Amino acid sequence: MNTYNPIDLLFDGMEKLSPGGNVHTLSVLRLLPTQQFQVIVDAGCGTGRQIMVLAKELDRLIHALDSYELFLHDLTRRAKADGIEHLIQTHCMDMKDIPGVFQHIDLLWSESAAYNIGFSNALTIWGSAINKGGFAIVSELSWLRDQVPDVVREFFLSGYPDMQSIQRNLAVAENTGYRVLTTYTLPNDAWIKGYYDLLEPRAKALIDHPDSFVRDFAVETVKEIEIFKSSEDSYGYVFYVLQRA
Repeated sequence: MNTYNPIDLLFDGMEKLSPGGNVHTLSVLRLLPTQQFQVIVDAGCGTGRQIMVLAKELDRLIHALDSYELFLHDLTRRAKADGIEHLIQTHCMDMKDIPGVFQHIDLLWSESAAYNIGFSNALTIWGSAINKGGFAIVSELSWLRDQVPDVVREFFLSGYPDMQSIQRNLAVAENTGYRVLTTYTLPNDAWIKGYYDLLEPRAKALIDHPDSFVRDFAVETVKEIEIFKSSEDSYGYVFYVLQRA
């Protein structure tokens, strides 16, 4: 019987569960032509690093959605410690179910999470719940150039075969009813500082763990970091700043 949760062992206590940073979240938020939002939803919020930033900046209630309850508990603890628990309401639910719960979203935010249901699928599903003129800020793993090292291409053929170029994702956004305002690509240090620099030693320490699920998860994580180091800037996380047409 599997008694260990590899996600907990690897990510416990980490503020960042994916590449990014507070400065980048704020930079993208400030690209929007307005900061007046009534209904704000974060889809796939994790432990909510970005929500803490958004809540403080916007001073509005944010609905935080994630399907992993322990992440939400961590977010609640962090919000209370910062005295902003009144600005964050958590919901343990699947992001594909958003339209059944929220129908008039002014700002939908999703960092490094849309891939769980597919970028195109996510934009289509969420679009039905976003007000006309409302915004979707979605970061998505994207190819940044045509020339990709073979080892990197091979890794993502199994790891994320649906990854597309920026140009392709822009076309997807327009075809699913959005106007593209701009894009913002995370710099390399947003992958390393507070994320890979913490994750790599944790993963290496778990490679010899007695539980096979934990070992496999650790090995895959170490491999992912090695691929990033040899990527030659061929891929990255890109924020797609979109407005519902």
